[in-house]
Amino acid sequence: MLAPTSSSSTSATSSLVSALGGGTGINPSALAEQLAAAEFGSRINRITKRSERLTTQVSAASTLRGMVTTLASSMGERVRVGDLAVTPLIGNPAVATVSKGIASGRGTASLEVTSLAKGQTVTSPVFSAGTATTGSGTLTLRFGTIASGAFTADGARAAVGITVAQGATLNDVASAINNSGAGVSAYIAADADGARIVLKGADGAANAFVLEAADDPADPGLSALAWNPSSLPARLAASASDAVFTLDGVRQRSSSNSIADAAPGLSLRLTGTNVGAPTTITFSDPGTAISGAMQDLTSALNEMMAELNRNTDPTSGTLNADPGTRALRRSMAGLAGSIVMPNAAANVPATLADLGLATNRDGTFKFDPARLTATLKRDPAGAAAMFTNGLFGVYATLDKLSRATTANADGASIGGSIARMNALQSKLATNRTTLETKQEDLRIKLVSRYASLNRQVSGSQSTLSFLQARFSNGNGNNT
Repeated sequence: MLAPTSSSSTSATSSLVSALGGGTGINPSALAEQLAAAEFGSRINRITKRSERLTTQVSAASTLRGMVTTLASSMGERVRVGDLAVTPLIGNPAVATVSKGIASGRGTASLEVTSLAKGQTVTSPVFSAGTATTGSGTLTLRFGTIASGAFTADGARAAVGITVAQGATLNDVASAINNSGAGVSAYIAADADGARIVLKGADGAANAFVLEAADDPADPGLSALAWNPSSLPARLAASASDAVFTLDGVRQRSSSNSIADAAPGLSLRLTGTNVGAPTTITFSDPGTAISGAMQDLTSALNEMMAELNRNTDPTSGTLNADPGTRALRRSMAGLAGSIVMPNAAANVPATLADLGLATNRDGTFKFDPARLTATLKRDPAGAAAMFTNGLFGVYATLDKLSRATTANADGASIGGSIARMNALQSKLATNRTTLETKQEDLRIKLVSRYASLNRQVSGSQSTLSFLQARFSNGNGNNT
């Protein structure tokens, strides 16, 4: 039988090698990478795109939240400055400092201060030094009034007893009085003559006091510190007295130099006297400042509305389906007409519209100076009262809007939307990590599998090469 021709054997060998994958140039690592990506890549890409969109949405929502927070904070700071309120001003600041009371003041007032409230001051006898011993026993402080050198005790006020131990010094007695809680302060005054205790009571005529002493018979001497006005008037350095002043022609008395709500919208801190020379207290007109503040508020609200309009556009808005953003838009729509002073009496300014804030048909805002002017002309104090740090007013309304916007627990708020989107982003990140881990595991398995196959194919190719050579040699040796 004749051997196969050389051309026939070469063709058979090539077919076998081709069937076994020999000579194809396949890269097992690249093939494994492609197959693993084909299995998981589309799902990872979908997660990536969703995460990127959420990042854009969180950024847009955070911008809106920040705008509302900044607006409320800025109004609060403006209110704290005080130029939007009716503020009292005094002609002679040496007599008193004036501040705004609970109510709103208006017009003018006159103030004449006859005397200031003072506390009683009493000194002890002179000792050689603060370390000198005083004797021991009990000191008793009694409170009341002193008139014409006579003390009248206040029966409704309990006396205060102070125990002085044996060996106590002048310094120790002063400390014991301060620690007694009696409302009388004590300190040591030392000079070239020696040392003495100075006792000072609270302001007001009703805070006069006497000091009684009961000696310990075994350690006498404490009675030297006792004081009363009838027998020891020389040790009385200052008498307790009330403040006396005349406000708008009405004579008044106060145990303190600080008088809260001395008149509507007016609190006083008396600092000097002006007998025979009354000073005038006036109230500022905040109309110009209020007008400027409302114009600034209108501009800020329009910037916010522009951002809202961009984000809620039906076709291109990043947050057009977000419930928190829609809730903010609804709140903004009713802002001008919302009642910010719910306890206001009839015909007293109560809404932002009364202050000149108006809403256009497209939801943006405009400032109505004529409306504000009419409000200021009718009730300037009522308009100014809307700019306070209290529970109601312009700032409280904006602060409430800010709190509602930033509430993370409220799903129908921007804060809630941001919290929800952040949670979803976290979940997507976890899912993506899981898929990427599975993709890598598959790639490693395929690389191992194809590497083994590649070794098998390489072995087959070696065998085929050997057979091919034998066939070629056999054909050459046969005739």
